This record gives sequence, C-alpha cells and structure tokens, in this order.
Amino acid sequence: MSDGAVELDIVIAIGRIDVDVEPVTSKKMSKIRAIWQASLTATKRALTWNIDDLLPPSERFIYNFNSKQELNKWHLYSDSQYGGLSSAALEITDKQQTVTGVFSGNLCLDVTEEATKWNISRSGFCGMRSKKFDGFIDLDPYDTIALKIKGDGRSYISTIYTENWVNSPGQMEDNSWQAFLAVPKDNWLVAKIPLAHYVPTWRGNVIEADIEMNPSRVVGMSLSVNAEGGVPGARTGPGDFRLEIDWIKALRTQ
Repeated sequence: MSDGAVELDIVIAIGRIDVDVEPVTSKKMSKIRAIWQASLTATKRALTWNIDDLLPPSERFIYNFNSKQELNKWHLYSDSQYGGLSSAALEITDKQQTVTGVFSGNLCLDVTEEATKWNISRSGFCGMRSKKFDGFIDLDPYDTIALKIKGDGRSYISTIYTENWVNSPGQMEDNSWQAFLAVPKDNWLVAKIPLAHYVPTWRGNVIEADIEMNPSRVVGMSLSVNAEGGVPGARTGPGDFRLEIDWIKALRTQ
C-alpha cells in the first residue's frame, strides 16, 4: 500500500543515516554538551529579566558646572535690555579644589529714559538661561528637578522650557514652567522641586489654565532672580545677589 511504502522509505532512510554517522566519541559529546549548555544559559538569561533593567538610571545630570566650557551653554539677560539698570555675570570659581558656577550681579529698580520706549512695567530682574538643546531632552522618566546650590537668602525662580504646544499657533516662544526656590544664606543644599510644582507662565505671569507639562520635550532651563516678590521670608529689594551652582539633575523618586 502507498502508506506502507512511505513508511518503509522513512525507515530505510533513517537506517542509512544511522549507518553513515560516525561513532560519537566522548570528546565530541563534551563539545555538544557545552554548546547545548551555553544555549540553555542564554535562553534562561533572556527569560529571567528584571523590571529595573528596563528603567533609565534613577538620576540624570542635566548641567554640571565644573568647567568654563559649561558656561558656553548659557547666556545672561536682565532688565538692562529694556532700559533697566540691573546687571549680571556668570563665572566659574575654584575654591578648596571644588569648581562651581557663580551667578551674581546687582538688582536695581531704577530705569533709564530708554525704558519709556519699551514701556517697561517692572525692573529689578536678572537671569541665566541655557541655550537650546540640540533638539530636546526627555525627562519623562523623572519626577523631580534637583539643584545643588548655595545662596544669599534671596528667592530664585527655576524655569523649564518645553516645546511650544500651549501658546497659540504662530507664536515662536517656548512654553515656560516656573517654580520659586528659597535659598538660605551661605549653606550648600540640594533643593528638590517636583515637576508637578512647576506652573505654566507667559512672560512672568501665571497662566490660569489646567494644563500639564510635557517633560519629554524639554528644550532648555533658566534661573532668575527678582528684586521684589518671591517666597515669603526671603530677602528682597534692590542690591547684590549671588548664587553658587554645583549641578542640576533630574531625579526619579517614585
């Protein structure tokens, strides 16, 4: 029968293979066993994964003020661009073999005659803003911004700039999200600001709307200081300011 012929052919074929195969020596068997064991180990490793292996690091350096080259990533601004008289500087200092950045200057409430041309509504502010990233950075895996800083008792403003999707189409300004930062005098501290505490602003004014930051599209950051306003109890008024900065990081705390 046809079924029998097929079965017979298979038996004969298997028989030929058995005859043609050379005897397996212990050395060859050892090699086969090693290959099999390596394959089994690799399979186990692929199947036995840890969720932590899929997560990014728990912290990410965004800026590290440890060299003069780092300052090239920032530019300064103040009310002097609009007729004000405030001034600011950003430099690197090396004390006790520790290199840090120093944002300092003078806040002035006076304005020049040129201020009338700009119709300036307030003065007494300075800031340092990062140049835009090459594209953007993704902070979506993180929930907190941390800054290692030493201040002068003033209140500072931490700003995160994200890709424009809140403002009206055609506006070229980045979206800005701000949080106040109280900095005690003459002591280093690590200030931690949850991303949820940043509020949307436009030209310094809070946007009264229920919108959320998109941390996956961060294009820059800034630190600024005003002569007036800020955290209750912080030093205010015109005069000198000084903020030392060691680093800025993103943290995953949850």
